[in-house]
Amino acid sequence: AGFGAPVAMTAFLLAGLGFSARKAVVVSLIANTAPVAFGGLGVPIVALSGVTGIEISKLSSMVGRQLPFLSFILPGYLALVVAGRKGLRRSWPAALVAGLSFGAMQFLVSNLWGPYATDVLSSLVSIACLAAFLKVWKPRPEGQANFMAATEPAEEHGKANESTGKPSFSSGLRAWWPWIALSLVMILWSYLKLFEKGQVRIAIPSLHNGILLTLYQKAYAAVFAFQPLAGGTAVLVATLVAALSFRIKPGMLLAAGARTARQLRLPGITVLFIVGLAYLYNYSGMAYTLGAALAKTGAMFPIVSSYLGWVACFLSGSDTASNLLFGNLQVAAAQQLHLNPVLMAATNSSGAVTGKMISPQNIAIGVSTVGLVGEEGKVLHSTFWHSILLAGMIGALAYVQVHWLGWMVP
Repeated sequence: AGFGAPVAMTAFLLAGLGFSARKAVVVSLIANTAPVAFGGLGVPIVALSGVTGIEISKLSSMVGRQLPFLSFILPGYLALVVAGRKGLRRSWPAALVAGLSFGAMQFLVSNLWGPYATDVLSSLVSIACLAAFLKVWKPRPEGQANFMAATEPAEEHGKANESTGKPSFSSGLRAWWPWIALSLVMILWSYLKLFEKGQVRIAIPSLHNGILLTLYQKAYAAVFAFQPLAGGTAVLVATLVAALSFRIKPGMLLAAGARTARQLRLPGITVLFIVGLAYLYNYSGMAYTLGAALAKTGAMFPIVSSYLGWVACFLSGSDTASNLLFGNLQVAAAQQLHLNPVLMAATNSSGAVTGKMISPQNIAIGVSTVGLVGEEGKVLHSTFWHSILLAGMIGALAYVQVHWLGWMVP
């Protein structure tokens, strides 16, 4: 779903399992990093391609050669955050299985298929692998009080055990079916490349090829691509499939759609203006001017590149918006420094994922879900240095890929 929805969902689930409200939000915010660049059905990569003119497949492949490193370590990192070294020692085999399966699938799908279903498939495979692994492996019996013991109030632990009955298979299937339907539709949509079907490209009058980019010595295209079968259409189809499966009455479905539209009216307008602002940056030459200035950082620019994405995501709350705002700036700076523009554009998206956990928008969504409104500052304090550390890791990886691992760039 993207745009803060993962934090709301997972924080609510963790609170129900017995985590304190604050710990639930912090863990959810940190966890919502590895999938972000491919989240929202690949929208961040699609947006990045739109403003930079770089092929979606190349950007997807490059991000898929950076983000899996973060995905691999993230489950272990979360165990360390929640329960310290002792918790990591007890759970590292499970963390290894979860991180390795997610990261490997993220790499394969992003490079061989594209960005649209990358996180859907990676998550499903990771969940399946971890569930299968836990059938044959259990943590050591000592420290039975589990990961929450050191920091959570005792009364909260009872919540996880209040329900003693095991759900039937049919009940479990009904609960999972909307997610299964969405996953199947998105995988099929991506496999058949329905996103591209019926696409109409419209050149904007008086603007298309009307501006010369001296950096590239070519005219700047201004083409609007109308896609009737874009990602949103796929989600609508999945919604209708789920509604038909549960025999939802049309009136109830329309009422739910109307409520959703009201909830999204302000975020929708915000995204609309951010997209417009991004293109204004590009067509006015602002992005290229800033890119030329940042190019003065020289060999250290790959590290700066990660923190540029981090700043943009912190300000906007969205990897998509970060790519729209600074994607072309990264390309401009890369051209000045004779670096690969695909690598630098991808680093903007990869670095932006680490800014998600300190974005006021996402923190606000998380705290409102678990009843912590007014404690946003405390949550920010808990996630800030994790954000700085992980952004630095992405920057260091980009630096290595520029200077020593150039073969990793598609």
